[in-house]
Amino acid sequence: MIDYDGTLLHSGWIQKASGLEGNAMAAFCGRADVPVENMVDLEDVAANAPIFSEAMLHFIVEIFDGDLEKMVLRQRLLMAIIEEELKKYPACAKIARKGDDLFDGPAKLSVSIATHSPRSGLIHTGLNISSRNTPVLTKGLADYDISPKKLAVEVMAHFAEELAGIRHAAGKVRPVG
Repeated sequence: MIDYDGTLLHSGWIQKASGLEGNAMAAFCGRADVPVENMVDLEDVAANAPIFSEAMLHFIVEIFDGDLEKMVLRQRLLMAIIEEELKKYPACAKIARKGDDLFDGPAKLSVSIATHSPRSGLIHTGLNISSRNTPVLTKGLADYDISPKKLAVEVMAHFAEELAGIRHAAGKVRPVG
């Protein structure tokens, strides 16, 4: 269990925590208690909307590319993959992605942010495991009887495959003009 307070979203955290070098993705379970002063989403800061969950499945992605717009696109890809993986479970049929968030009706399942550092682009995505005591209406993986570990493995494999496919597609074309 690793608790997330917003300070883990920095360049080099995955390498320090796991030994993985270069572009990497990590998943772990733990509480989420992100005070406003640790948040990078300026809309949430302005709304004074801290993040709290008793238990979340967290994903942190680090890619050594400083283009923030590309990181936001990767974040949206990650969220679409999570939605796709969740919809493999019949109880999740009504889950829908709106931008970088997942919802089941009015209940929110996720938090997600993409940002950059001087060295890399970063993504944090958290999926509620528990929906108890959250500051907004939520649903969690436990409400659907989904194993966080199994889902994490499926999401990370799918995301890695998509990124590899993107690199392949970009490398197989000739320039024009």
